[in-house]
Amino acid sequence: MAILRLFGPARTVCNLKEVHIEASNVLEVLNKAESMFGKQFKDLLGVSAIWLNGEQTDPDASVGDLDEVAVLPPVSGG
Repeated sequence: MAILRLFGPARTVCNLKEVHIEASNVLEVLNKAESMFGKQFKDLLGVSAIWLNGEQTDPDASVGDLDEVAVLPPVSGG
């Protein structure tokens, strides 16, 4: 199972730091998480960065056991 790690607003909305999800790629992990956590989580995905094992990723990237998919909040600065 892949590990979905949640940070910032995603952690607040889901009330979890991480969840294990059975999936074959990043998009499937995110779709299953949307089903679990609802519209607020889905809305956050539109403004969040998605990383796989510490690197930016594509939705079709494969995931396996213990791969980490992270939902990171938008970054701002000045």
